[in-house]
Amino acid sequence: MRRRLLAACAALVLLVLGTAVLLAYVHGADARAFAGARPVQVLVVDQPIAAGTSGDALAELVRTETVPAKAAVEGRVTDLGELTGLAATTDLQPGEQLLAGRFKSPDRMQAPGTVAVPKGLQEVSVLLDPQRAVGGRLAAGDTVGVYLSLADPMKQTHAVLHRVLVTQVQGAPAAPDPEAEAAVDPASTAAPATSLMVTLAVNAQDAETVVFGAEHGTLWLSLEPEGSQTGGTRVVAPDNVYRGASR
Repeated sequence: MRRRLLAACAALVLLVLGTAVLLAYVHGADARAFAGARPVQVLVVDQPIAAGTSGDALAELVRTETVPAKAAVEGRVTDLGELTGLAATTDLQPGEQLLAGRFKSPDRMQAPGTVAVPKGLQEVSVLLDPQRAVGGRLAAGDTVGVYLSLADPMKQTHAVLHRVLVTQVQGAPAAPDPEAEAAVDPASTAAPATSLMVTLAVNAQDAETVVFGAEHGTLWLSLEPEGSQTGGTRVVAPDNVYRGASR
């Protein structure tokens, strides 16, 4: 009799515990479902926002919408004040939520048609005629060789730098669209008629060489793609110009 009583008590305790666990689970599921459905406010792009638009000018370009919490994107902007002093890094289209990750300080944004300067280097620009800048075909991201020619009284030419990164080219014609290449007028592919401003990333010592060449001689740039040979150069002067020339 005593054993039956103990067994009944144990069963009752297990029933109570099971019921409590089940109720707790159901309550937690309800809470999770409610949290996902809980309405929150988000900022949504109302009109197209161009890359570079200041965060201070967004008040008329966005609207506030109420969405379920589970539909709110992580990293969203909740207050336009968060974007003060920042600018859009890409075009934003109507209907998308405003995300903090798409805004940066203007001084950290890379201008179109440029590449970042490697750490430790500086930029120097030279104005060149198209024939001295690979016919104007240079673009940011190319690497070039720098050739320096000195006139009287030295009359010497030498390859002074190799694998120099081009960070910007100003004045070159826009690159043709490959899909429309067949329709391009041959005359439009001619070299530019005006000079080009080519900006190079160099260290301080090489900047001295470039500036000296621009001031006291003539600079020529050669396109040096990956794998191109750069060895075997020499100082070319009137007394050796024909020696060692390729045949």
